[in-house]
Amino acid sequence: MTAQEAYDTYKIMPTLQLHQLRVAAVSQILCDSIPDFKDTKEVVTTCLLHDMGNVIKFDLNYFPEFLKPEGLEYWQKVKDEYIQKYGHDEHHATQSIIAELVDSEKVKEYADQVGFSKLQETESEKSLAKKICAYSDMRVGPHGVVSIEERVNDGRKRYEGRKDKAIGSDRYEVLADALKEVERQIFETATMKPEDITDELVTEKVAELRSFVI
Repeated sequence: MTAQEAYDTYKIMPTLQLHQLRVAAVSQILCDSIPDFKDTKEVVTTCLLHDMGNVIKFDLNYFPEFLKPEGLEYWQKVKDEYIQKYGHDEHHATQSIIAELVDSEKVKEYADQVGFSKLQETESEKSLAKKICAYSDMRVGPHGVVSIEERVNDGRKRYEGRKDKAIGSDRYEVLADALKEVERQIFETATMKPEDITDELVTEKVAELRSFVI
């Protein structure tokens, strides 16, 4: 099955498809830049699927432009179907969908490591593949590729003063530092620099990744 066939089968919103494709493109560029890297297929597959259950947590009224052309009623029905089948935890849903799609323990493990709140663990990980998956996700913002500095600064603004957030400001800074260290670790072995990963380069790869066999 290709990535696009998986997205169609699981009724993935176009914006979520694009996010996952961009993250996968970043990961593929990174894998190709690391001499003798062995896990490119697993890493790219992970990144193509790492947010498959995220419709469960979406506030569908927040970005009405993302609901076109199907509309709110359609996507609310999809969200309800997901919750009925997988429950209210989007991470559990994603892991369940990955298990349905691929027979790979590595992909499940790598996907489990993706997320800002896990970056301290990622920093200590021996697996370069897990670091690439987590880092690639952090390099993609709502509108395309961003630097780590941009991502951290944007997150800092969003978290500031939000007492309802599970991650407080002190914890946020610890995780932001861990992200910078993960970047340093990856590019220690790569033949490129972080700034070489551009939106233009990623956009070139997005179309071909729709045909990537997972």
